[in-house]
Amino acid sequence: MKGEQRMSLDGIRIGFCMTGSFCTFEKAFAVAERLVQQGAKLVPIMSFNAASISTRFGTAEENIKRLETIAGRKVIRTIEEAEPIGPKKMCDIMVAAPCTSNTAAKLALGLTDTPATMAVKSHLRNARPVVIAISTNDALAGCAKNIGYLQNLRNYYFVPYAQDNCEKKPNSIVAEFELIPETIQSALDGIQLQPVIRVK
Repeated sequence: MKGEQRMSLDGIRIGFCMTGSFCTFEKAFAVAERLVQQGAKLVPIMSFNAASISTRFGTAEENIKRLETIAGRKVIRTIEEAEPIGPKKMCDIMVAAPCTSNTAAKLALGLTDTPATMAVKSHLRNARPVVIAISTNDALAGCAKNIGYLQNLRNYYFVPYAQDNCEKKPNSIVAEFELIPETIQSALDGIQLQPVIRVK
């Protein structure tokens, strides 16, 4: 990525929250590794589904272990473990990657019934930025209103996204995961990375 060599996240504490879009887990792990290489300190978090469901993209145990290995610390997997993130000011920025339509809907409605949503809610009490890497098959259908609502809220920033298969899945959108580091840098400066909508 152009300019990546000059970008430093040295010492930045990033809450790295994975939810259940399993087909994008490999991209999420790759970007988590890049963030660590750029000097960031990751606080790993997984939703109930991300931490408990095994799929063809890996078993739950494998996915937990991989994230823990990258971050160098245990994954936060319960609501109780996620609640202190805000009071203890554990993170400078929170990243939901991938963020499913289910999680986006809950964030839009203020629901905190998973470790992921509690992590975001707790983090937001400090008015610190949250980066959303959306990944859902109904982004241009049922989830569209929630994406639009979150994009209009203070402290939320979206990783630029694009339709991943406009012929077979016309409502599906996936964030450009390789732009997560750049989106984080912009969000830390209070700026939404543009353009938000990309064309492949």
